[in-house]
Amino acid sequence: MTDTFTPPSDAVPACELCQQPGGQLVWTRDAWRVIRVIDAEFPAFYRVIHHHHVAEFTDLAEPQRQRCMQLVGTVERVLIERLRPTKINLAAFGNMVPHLHWHVIARFDWDSHFPQPVWGARQREVQPVPTSRLACNLNELDSAVATALGLATLTQTPAATP
Repeated sequence: MTDTFTPPSDAVPACELCQQPGGQLVWTRDAWRVIRVIDAEFPAFYRVIHHHHVAEFTDLAEPQRQRCMQLVGTVERVLIERLRPTKINLAAFGNMVPHLHWHVIARFDWDSHFPQPVWGARQREVQPVPTSRLACNLNELDSAVATALGLATLTQTPAATP
């Protein structure tokens, strides 16, 4: 997929997203990485993560905020095109891990928690397993996400990093 994760030089020792990739590393460039969360119930769950320890979206300079939303939108578009989910959930909480990251989650009316949030109450058991219900396998999906992010990078204007 892509290079291995290396913690940034300004990593905060107690921050798990400074110290670890946060999931299956799909793509990384400059100050950003995209990972797929390893979650059997929600296999099409991605995170766009700022590489440096930044707590709030507004801590970024305007060009970096635009870049973040471009990356979130690119992941969302791939999930819509490849999987045709019922809905895409986008979220940036940071309550548990105060390191800037956006959740991009493909949701389906058959998933275990729908229409509740993925952190909500289970609504049903899912059989067959969720990965087998996706329109493509996870390696293909990760490759499509990485390819789209690479193309989005080619069209971006240079932006300063914090």
